[in-house]
Amino acid sequence: MFQQLPMYQRIGAQAFKKDLSRTLKLAKHLNNPHKNFKSVHIAGTNGKGSTSHMLASVFQEAGYKVGLYTSPHLKDFRERIKVNGKFIPKKSVVSFIYANKDFLTENQLSFFEMTVGMAFDYFSRVKVDIAIIEVGLGGRLDSTNIITPEVSVITNIGLDHTAFLGNSLPEIAREKAGIIKDNIPVIIGEKQKETTEVFEDVASKHNSDIYFAQDFKTSGYHTDLKGDYQNKNMKTAIAAVEILRETGWEFPEECLKNGLNSVKLHTSLQGRWDILKEKPRVICDTAHNTEGLTLVFEQLKNEKFQHLHIVLGVVNDKDLEKILPLFPKTAIYYFSKPEVPRGLEAKILQEKASGFELEGRVFNSVSEAYDAAVDAALDEDLVFVGGSTFTVAEII
Repeated sequence: MFQQLPMYQRIGAQAFKKDLSRTLKLAKHLNNPHKNFKSVHIAGTNGKGSTSHMLASVFQEAGYKVGLYTSPHLKDFRERIKVNGKFIPKKSVVSFIYANKDFLTENQLSFFEMTVGMAFDYFSRVKVDIAIIEVGLGGRLDSTNIITPEVSVITNIGLDHTAFLGNSLPEIAREKAGIIKDNIPVIIGEKQKETTEVFEDVASKHNSDIYFAQDFKTSGYHTDLKGDYQNKNMKTAIAAVEILRETGWEFPEECLKNGLNSVKLHTSLQGRWDILKEKPRVICDTAHNTEGLTLVFEQLKNEKFQHLHIVLGVVNDKDLEKILPLFPKTAIYYFSKPEVPRGLEAKILQEKASGFELEGRVFNSVSEAYDAAVDAALDEDLVFVGGSTFTVAEII
């Protein structure tokens, strides 16, 4: 799978296909499995993964059989496809590839297209009550966008993947609004003045009721996900639950509260403000764009420590001119290259970072950088690991 099929997370733009024709062809080949289960579709620049996991947890707590499709994975490919928190079995992955290998090869499907097909086929076979489907990139032309969900959710809009989605917030919003379907309600997680008009316009054209999470009562709820930014995602998830209740789904209040408080238990979510160690305190987070990193560093300011050590690795298409100014100048840096083809050479990262007064040493690998940071840190210090999903994946 990994060798023969292009994968955006590993090689970047070459794997991105702005076209749904091959996904639809694969769906037809598989007898349209996406038509056999109900779904919730979640897009957005940040928070869509966490919101997806929260909703899956709430559905599980309410007794439903829940499929969860997310990307990318951290350690194991099967993290992308879960039912009630359990990974798709290895034998199911193997049998899907074995049964469809000729079709996949002949039609040159991308890694993501193939994985979406595998997920939909699996959810259909095991007869889930609902599948929570996270968009991969964008929305309008994302391979997941062949479903007709119970509700569409768009968490927020930021300037990420501009090469594919547009150079302004309204342009990106219009791409992500592509998941809005005729007569299907849509929830917007964050009301932004630059994008509200776009969402209202698209919703109107599709005769879709539009809701904003800020208009729902969300006080008195808590989640076991520790990042401060999770409060926004929790509000979005609660708004989705309220709309789903109106369409006939049953969520007793206790199930909503327990589900939000048991996200890690039910879904095994990792990499979002994860505290890996104490003395020294070690925190990792997969935030990698301006909006996400801004929120992470705001929370870091509230941490108490003597010295801050940052293990940093990024991919080579990251706009360093935008993200490096966000990093604290007082930290000690451990520069490394994530072990993927898109990983940026640590020496280049160090040189770029130096221009923003971020100083530190270069290491041969993320794990070597991590070990050095932990060894150098005092018990009263804090070690933060981030910059890329792939950097976090190597130490978690």
